[in-house]
Amino acid sequence: MPDHTEHPLRIVVAGAGIAGLATALRLHRDGHRVLVVERAPARRAGGYLVNLLGPGFDAAEGLGLVPALRERDQGIFTSRLVRADGSTKLTMPAALAEQSLGSRALTVLRGDLEGALWEAMGGALEIRFGTTVAAADDPSGADGGLRVTLSDGSVHDADLLVGADGLHSGVRDLAFGPATGFVHDLQHAVAAFPLDAAPNGLPEQTASTFIDVGRTAAVFRPRGHAPSAFFTYRTATAEADATGSPADALAAHFGDLSGPVHEAARRAAGAGDAYFDSVSQVVMDTWSSGRVVLVGDAAWCVSLFAGHGAGLALAGADRLGRALAAQPGDIAAALRAWEDGLRPEVTARQRQARAGMARFAPPSRVHLGVQDLMIRALTAPLLGPALLRLMSRAR
Repeated sequence: MPDHTEHPLRIVVAGAGIAGLATALRLHRDGHRVLVVERAPARRAGGYLVNLLGPGFDAAEGLGLVPALRERDQGIFTSRLVRADGSTKLTMPAALAEQSLGSRALTVLRGDLEGALWEAMGGALEIRFGTTVAAADDPSGADGGLRVTLSDGSVHDADLLVGADGLHSGVRDLAFGPATGFVHDLQHAVAAFPLDAAPNGLPEQTASTFIDVGRTAAVFRPRGHAPSAFFTYRTATAEADATGSPADALAAHFGDLSGPVHEAARRAAGAGDAYFDSVSQVVMDTWSSGRVVLVGDAAWCVSLFAGHGAGLALAGADRLGRALAAQPGDIAAALRAWEDGLRPEVTARQRQARAGMARFAPPSRVHLGVQDLMIRALTAPLLGPALLRLMSRAR
């Protein structure tokens, strides 16, 4: 990609997840000098499945990632809805969903998306692992730039600090204040982790899902990767649960389930690489403060119930680069334009997520019954394809 930047900026990006890597890639390609810092000691791999649709696919295309992601695309999964004993209640073939999504859709593992971003950077950027932003000050007192101090003791002059360090953002704490003012607990907990082996009877590219009042348990078996388990449940003590053991929490909320799929997932819950957290949204009046801007979950976490977190992270990164390129020399104006363009979409996704929580953890038997009827309608030979086309147009 040619360098059209007449005013290269010195930029520090905190976070080497999807939002951070995409932001760094876009800004580096535009000719800016970028340093990435990441609190984790090493690059992460694996992770859960993410979908790139609509603006998310557009952003992946704008970043030049689509060819690499096509090679990693898992396609649409066959979905089995199962009972508490693991027996199959009904099956939704992958072909039904494929009809509604078309060709501009990708389903990839989070680690594969990050891997494509790493490859696209080609080793051209400096990335410091095990490092965080300790302080960010404006030494001139007149918004002339930032002095960014890192946890390794180094100090860097920067024109822009990008906080792409996730839901529990340290940059957000430094620039905007405590998380309690922005992070809204949705009173659900979530756990996700890989399995050592595929459960008996679960074919490749198939998802087995159990949905009950207040909870969902699912196991996904992708092509060429280890299967993974996903659990979410409604609870008034999500934050407290997240500080404890995933195995204990899942035993308490899912211990009644049986069958090879459920049993395999429960055995793996004690693995050291299990992800376990409360489900939250981040809601802020503004995503920038002076020379500090937040991108991705740090700014607008829509929660897993929205299903567009990765796509919004890519879109936010790509559009940030476009905004800075469109208004060189005026960072404040670029950040305002960027936020004005992106905020309506984020607000809509957050609203959809709050309304859609009932799909993942139905609050009553009535909600569960209505959802069951909808799924059965989607699998009906004539009605299903028509409903999926309507849902695709609405999306």
